[in-house]
This record gives sequence, C-alpha cells and structure tokens, in this order.
Amino acid sequence: QVQLVESGGGLVQPGRSLRVSCAASGFPFGWHDIAYYRQTPGQERELVAIVTNQGGTTTYADSVKGRFTISKDNVKKVVYLQMNSLRPEDTGVYYCSAVVGVRRYWGQGTQVTVSS
Repeated sequence: QVQLVESGGGLVQPGRSLRVSCAASGFPFGWHDIAYYRQTPGQERELVAIVTNQGGTTTYADSVKGRFTISKDNVKKVVYLQMNSLRPEDTGVYYCSAVVGVRRYWGQGTQVTVSS
C-alpha cells in the first residue's frame, strides 16, 4: 500500500535551518510529483512546494520562495524540504503528499516550530 512517512521536524530558532524528509513506498515513486503542504491550527492546509516526477521542476509558494528548496531522490525514494532562514510564521505541521491513481495520499505529518 502507499505510504508516505515524514521525519526531521523539531524546534528551531528564527533564522536557522531545518530539513524535513518524506520516505515513500508502495507506488512507482519516479512517476509521480510529490508536494509538501503545511497546516497551522485553525487554518487550511496550504501548499508549500512541489517537485515533479523526475525532479526537474520545482514550484514554491510565494511565502517560501528563495528560502525553501524541495528535492527528490528517485533511487532512495525520498523527498527533502530544506528550509532556510526560518520565520515564526513557518511554524506548522508539514505533510508530504502524492496523487496515486485517483486518490491523494498524505503522510502523518511532522511538526516544525520556529521560536526563540
């Protein structure tokens, strides 16, 4: 079955960096785009970044452009979200996601807290 497992969240001070990872299994990873979303309490889940199936094209939300980098390792079946110059407003639960067939799958999420 399709599984997406995030890791790497934590507490970090403003201005510092953090990398979260998403390990995938159960589907042909190299054929699928992977996205990262984030959610804060009381807010809708928002798209942060997308990487295309072969990793050649990336798209970012305006709020993270120039600070975050998404990348895809099709051999290890892992997607990375490198987050630099973190701000308190980046705080939230980060989810990776993929559409496989007609269904969107989600990981369990990893908490990122940016605070001094």
